[in-house]
Parts: sequence; C-alpha cells; structure tokens
Amino acid sequence: MSDVHTVAVFCGAHAGHDPIFRTAATELGRRMARAGMRLVYGGGRIGLMGALADGALAEGGQVIGVIPEFLTRWEVAHDGVTELVITDSMHSRKRHMFELSDAFVSLPGGLGTLDETIEIITWRQLKLHDKPILICDVAGSAAPLLAAIEAAIDSGFARPDSRDLFERTDGIAATIERLQHLRAANGGKAARL
Repeated sequence: MSDVHTVAVFCGAHAGHDPIFRTAATELGRRMARAGMRLVYGGGRIGLMGALADGALAEGGQVIGVIPEFLTRWEVAHDGVTELVITDSMHSRKRHMFELSDAFVSLPGGLGTLDETIEIITWRQLKLHDKPILICDVAGSAAPLLAAIEAAIDSGFARPDSRDLFERTDGIAATIERLQHLRAANGGKAARL
C-alpha cells in the first residue's frame, strides 16, 4: 500500500497535436482522484494542465493549482480547482509544488515541462530530496527526454547512476499502479532550494 498521498504532475499548457495526450492527462487526473490522491499541478485551465485538473475534479478529487501571478492570464488560471495558490515567481511555484508533494509525475509538455522535470531530477541528484519521480511515457513522448539523459551519460557529463533518479512508466495505468505502491521518501531540504 502506498503512502504517497499528494502528487505533483508536470505537463503542457498546450494539448499537443495528438489527441492521445489530452486523453492521457484526463485519465491520469481521473485515476488519481479515484485512488484518493491529491493533485498538485501548474494551475492552468488550458492544454494538458486543464485536462488533468478537469479529470480529477470530475471524479471529486482534490486539486491544488500553483501558478505565478504573471502567468494567470497566459496559462489562464483554473478557477474551479479546490485551491489556487498564486506565487510571485516561477521558482517559488516550483518550490511550493515540491513542498506540497510526496511524488512527481511528468507527462508530455513543452519547454516548461522539461524544465520542471529536469530540475526535480537535479534536486534529487543533489540529495535535496529522495521523493519518487515518474516519467510517464505516452505514445513514445518520453523518448527524446530519455535520449538526452542517455547522451549526457554517454558523453561523461552525467554518471550512469543518474538513471536511478527517476523511473519511466509506460502509460497512465502503469503510472497509477506504480504510484499506488510507492513509499513516501525524505521530504527534502526546501530551505536549500
């Protein structure tokens, strides 16, 4: 049985070209709510972020959106979430999401999603936390990110044990299954972030 109760999900403010991405985000939100997991995400109501939040809300889930004030218009802040936290910067957004969460899931997304995913992996590498990180591969979406990490290892810029800082999961069902069997880890040193 998992003691992971709150999960931060990083995902795109756009939906992407393939409808499978929106479907996957909605399904992750729905399944997290059914499993009794609270969702923490970037606070938008558009793109995959909106689909994720709407999926969780449709199943009665708790959803905390965390969004910097300047993005409330760009990413169109979701006014239907359980709680909307407005921060003063991108960094304070990421830090707040980190502090609230027991684990992290990365769905498909753009540069912001890649930034959040790499940063949370880097914080784990620096031993600032030991919280689980899952990269959910939806229809091969994780391949470029994983290839970049492998290239850094192959070039000698990252150690081979960097692969142990995260797990790749194959789709939404496998991600939920893994979340349900994870143990919460070291809460981390948020003061050092």
